[in-house]
Amino acid sequence: MEDPSLERHFRGHKDVISCADFSPNNKQLATGSADTFLMIWNLNPKARAYRFVGHKDKVSSVQFSPAGNLVASASWDKTVRLWTPTIKGESTVIRAHTAVIRSVSFSRDGQHLVTASDDKSLKVWSVHRQRFMYSLNQHTNWVRSAKFSPDGRLIVSCGDDRSVRIWDTTNKQCVNKFTDYGGSVTFVDFNSSGTCIASSGSDNTLKIWDIRTNKLLQHYQVHSSGINCFSFHPSSNYLISASNDSTVKILDLLEGRLIYTLHGHQGPVFTVAFSRGGEYFASGGTDAQVLLWKTNFDAFNYKEVLKCNNRRLNPEPAPHLTDIHPRSPHLHTASSASIEINPSFNVADTQTLDPPVVDVGQSLFSKTQHRVSSLVNGVPAHNEWRNSRGFQQRPSSSKRQEEEETHIETFTQEEQTMHNSLPPSLSNTLEHIVEQLDVLTQTVSVLEQRLTLTEDKLKECLDNQLKIVLQVRQAEERETENGSPTSSL
Repeated sequence: MEDPSLERHFRGHKDVISCADFSPNNKQLATGSADTFLMIWNLNPKARAYRFVGHKDKVSSVQFSPAGNLVASASWDKTVRLWTPTIKGESTVIRAHTAVIRSVSFSRDGQHLVTASDDKSLKVWSVHRQRFMYSLNQHTNWVRSAKFSPDGRLIVSCGDDRSVRIWDTTNKQCVNKFTDYGGSVTFVDFNSSGTCIASSGSDNTLKIWDIRTNKLLQHYQVHSSGINCFSFHPSSNYLISASNDSTVKILDLLEGRLIYTLHGHQGPVFTVAFSRGGEYFASGGTDAQVLLWKTNFDAFNYKEVLKCNNRRLNPEPAPHLTDIHPRSPHLHTASSASIEINPSFNVADTQTLDPPVVDVGQSLFSKTQHRVSSLVNGVPAHNEWRNSRGFQQRPSSSKRQEEEETHIETFTQEEQTMHNSLPPSLSNTLEHIVEQLDVLTQTVSVLEQRLTLTEDKLKECLDNQLKIVLQVRQAEERETENGSPTSSL
C-alpha cells in the first residue's frame, strides 16, 4: 500500500484560497481566492495557467459544469459568473442575491444551479436560460453551502443557524431538518449514491446521516479546530476534510476511522477536493498555495489496504525487559491514531516550476488594482478567512516573491493600453451606469420572486375554486338523484 504523496504545488494567488474543483476530464483544476480571481491550472506541467479577472470581491465557491464547458464562480460581490474555461475568458454575470454568496453548485445534468447566500436564502437558476427560477427561504441565518443530490430531486443546505435542511425540488418545500450541532454548519454534500449526506461544523465535528432512515451513521471528531470543507471519494469509501488546525485528514468510511493526517499548509486549510476519478485531490488555504496530491491508497484491493494499514498503525512493539517473567507493572508507549505525512519543502523542486500565468476576462471598467488594500508580505491583510480565525501570515521569503513576480503579469499590454485610453470622466460615468444597472437587476430579481409567489398563490386559489365547484356539482347531482323518485310517486 502506498501513502498519499504530494505531486506538485501551484502558486499564483495572492490571498487565501477558498475553493477548488477539478474538471470532469481531470486535465484542469479551478481555484478561487480572496484576491478576487478565479484561476484555472492545467495539470500538464508545461501548460500555462489562466487567471480570470471579473469579480470585484472575494471568490467564495467554484465548480465545473458536468460537461466541463462552463465554470461557475460565486463571490462576495453578490454575483455568480459563468465562464468559458478558455483563453477568451468570456463570462456571463448573474446578479444573484442581495448579500454575499457563499456557494454555487451545478445539478448532475448541468441544467440548473443552486446558490446559497448571507441573505438567508437559496436560489435555483436555469443554466441554459440564465434565469432565476425559485427561492428556498427557511434558514434563519447565513447559508454556507448547498448541493444537489445526484438525481437532482433533492437539495441539501446548511448554515449559521446550526441546521442542515433537505429540500424537495418538485414541491419546493423543506422535507427534513437536522439540528444536532454545537456551532455553525460550514459545509454539506451528498455521497455518490445520494443515500447519505455529510456535514462539517465549526465545533470540529463531521457527521454522516442516512437520509432514508434519518439516522446518524457516523460521528467524527478528529480535528482540533473547525472543519471548513470536505470531499467524498467517488467510491464513497473515503472522505477528506480541511480544517483550521492546518491539516487535511483522510477518513476510511467503511472501517469508520481516521487513516491519514496530512501536513503541508502553513495556517488554516479552507478547501479540499477529489478529482472526478479519485486519482488526485487538491487542497488550499491561508498560505495562498494549492497543493496537488496523488491519492495512491485507493488503487489497491481494499482488504489489503486495511490489513497493511492496521499492521502499520499497530506494529508489534519491542519486548520490554519487564515483560520477561516474573512481570511487574509498567507502561507501554501508546501507538499513533493515524499515519502522519509531512512533505518536506526544504529540497528545491527543479522539475515543476510555477506555470506562467495569463490574465483573461479583464473588464475595461474595472479599477486597475481591484481595490487592492495594504499588503502584508505581499498578501492583502483584509479578509474574513484570516481575521476570523486569528491567523497571522508567516513572512514569505524574498526568493519566493521574486519567483511569483517573474511568472505573473498583472495585466497584458493590450489591456493596460485600452484601460488608460479611457478619459476619467467617461470611466466614472460608465461605472455609475453599471452600478445603477446592478440596482435595477436586483429590483427585477425581487419582482420576479414576488411574481412567482403570486403565481403560486393564484394557482392555489384556482385549485380551491375548482374543488368548490366540483363539490357543489356533486351536491346538486345527489339532490337531483334523491328528488327524482319522490317526484315519480
